[in-house]
Amino acid sequence: MTAPSVRLGVDIGGTFTDVVLEKDGVPFSTKVLTTYAAPENAIIEGMHQVCTKAGVTPSQVGQIIHGTTLATNALIERRGAKTALITTEGFRDVIEMRTESRFEQYDLNLNLPDPLLPRQMRFTVAGRVDANGQILVDIDRAEVEAVVDRIATAGFESVAVGLIHSYLNPTHEQMVRDVLAERLPDVAVSISSEVSPQMREYERFNTVVANAYIKPLMASYLGRLEDRLKGEGVSCRIFLMHSGGGIISIQNAAEFPVRLVESGPAGGAVFAAHIAARYGLDKVLSFDMGGTTAKICLIKNQTPKTSRVFEVARTYRFKKGSGMPISIPVIDMVEIGAGGGSLAHVDALRQIRVGPESAGSEPGPACYGRDGTRPAVTDADLVLGKLDPDNFAGGSIKLHPDQSRAALSRHVGEALDMEAVEAAFGVAEVVDENMANAARVHAVENGEDLSDYTMIAFGGAAPLHAGRLAEKLGVARLLVPPGAGVGSAIGFLRAPFSFEANRSVYMKLSDFDGERIKSLLSDLKAEATGFVRTCDEVSPILSEFKVYMRYTGQGWEIPIELTEGQAMAPDAATFEARFIEDYTKLFGRPVAGMDIEITVWSVNATTPPESVARMAETPGTATAPSAGARRLFDAAAGRFLDADVVNRFDMASGDRAIGPAAVVEDETTIIVPASRDAIRQPDGCIDVITKGAAQ
Repeated sequence: MTAPSVRLGVDIGGTFTDVVLEKDGVPFSTKVLTTYAAPENAIIEGMHQVCTKAGVTPSQVGQIIHGTTLATNALIERRGAKTALITTEGFRDVIEMRTESRFEQYDLNLNLPDPLLPRQMRFTVAGRVDANGQILVDIDRAEVEAVVDRIATAGFESVAVGLIHSYLNPTHEQMVRDVLAERLPDVAVSISSEVSPQMREYERFNTVVANAYIKPLMASYLGRLEDRLKGEGVSCRIFLMHSGGGIISIQNAAEFPVRLVESGPAGGAVFAAHIAARYGLDKVLSFDMGGTTAKICLIKNQTPKTSRVFEVARTYRFKKGSGMPISIPVIDMVEIGAGGGSLAHVDALRQIRVGPESAGSEPGPACYGRDGTRPAVTDADLVLGKLDPDNFAGGSIKLHPDQSRAALSRHVGEALDMEAVEAAFGVAEVVDENMANAARVHAVENGEDLSDYTMIAFGGAAPLHAGRLAEKLGVARLLVPPGAGVGSAIGFLRAPFSFEANRSVYMKLSDFDGERIKSLLSDLKAEATGFVRTCDEVSPILSEFKVYMRYTGQGWEIPIELTEGQAMAPDAATFEARFIEDYTKLFGRPVAGMDIEITVWSVNATTPPESVARMAETPGTATAPSAGARRLFDAAAGRFLDADVVNRFDMASGDRAIGPAAVVEDETTIIVPASRDAIRQPDGCIDVITKGAAQ
């Protein structure tokens, strides 16, 4: 399908809404403060700004691709619809009992997070399906009707249906949905056999509950957005970025809004993968830092690492296991509360802590002058000379250094007997070390050495911190692409139409059934392709096959990729060889003498990726033109240094800015530490490398 000549990418973040318009491949972008009460207002405002810059009218926009944190925020803030859960008798408390895992093993006073739905909102029905999908006890329609009548009396707005082993046999769930449709036609319904047809009832029930919880909210928002855009003369189709890194229709997004959780960060990972392809990089660390959070993702062979389970709303210092598990295809990344708006304080142990609480856009950091009194990371960056108070966000937001110093002194300095600058240094180092530690742990968990990686940084705050982060991680090369401040929104415009269908069917290799496997994968391929065809009726569709395998007795699986030939002509020896190969890479050696089992089967249907031309790089020999100087605090030196200020758009290809330096633009500022230099590459990327290092 030929792409429209005018396309719009929109990313709603916790602080800013980023809008990018591409006209015949030329980008025009802006950042506007997110309007929480009505997020569509910021989109309309940003659209008008970029249309004016591009010299087009909103009616000329031919495609809109949108990603948002609204679904994530609704789950974190517990502000979704009044939701009921209908589950199998005896399993009412699964989402509260969780699993046997303790995310803080030695904390005797550990408080587990509350389930999304309290017990009085969870209802049960008799009926039972076994682990092979056979019906042991049939479901009684009269009993279901009685439960639905109780739900109607209580005034619920949305209902989640999660029955035991419905991923193998959905007939009971479908019958419950039919009763709900007949008796409560205005109530939203989500069934787990469609939302997340995978084994493990805790994760599956949580996922369908989350989908039901945010479904009315997202349907209302998407409906309002469509109406507002039509009122502005925009008649094109609207698509949504999903958490797996592809694009789905607005109708599918409204039906499965849980797939929009993490859609913004997914766009950023797609953006970084596109840059990696342009530079021929096979090992990339994607670093996305915005106003509220920082996201770190490993990208190998120009493809972001993916997972099928992740957590939302971690409650205990972002520890694994302390959040709400969501079982959907997702780009695997680490997310921590370290954004420009993350608030700093001193805890009872007299240690500086940053995040996860954020100032957001209302009131924002103290320096915004919007009645914010607590210091945020942006306040520390301003005091350390990383930001120009007169040219923040292209001069649209005037910053107040005096208010930053006052907030840092009051909330950090007084407790620790520090001046404002020392307090700012402490805040910046804590947030940088938090991010560096998260990246180290993520790399170790995946068996990777980050010293072999190139960092790609984007998001409004990332270029301010990426240089120091690279120093801490021992990463020699950092790329900051054009449009870094709105990287996720650009990533939306690079993403393919895609949808991943998966299903749990347990099978041991000793019981390998090739015909059954072929039929299952063919069904999944047809299902995934059908979703993509609702977005794109003409483009060729590629299929990517994956199975999740483990040794018998192990608790979790590893993903094994298959070619289409291996999937459509399944052979036990091939499956075993592929598993042993990947298992050995991850854990060092296989386990002899144990049977192997498959638990989940997956097919991702996708339109072909955008072709990317390999770029010829320049070593950088000319000196970049200076636009002035400023005093810039260098963390490695622990003091202020004289630094050049270089306008990014004044740099020609091959120009080199000698660190310390600040490379400035409207949407962000690239801080080049004293240990590094910055080279402008032919495509506009700023290539920050260690002094004396070869590219």
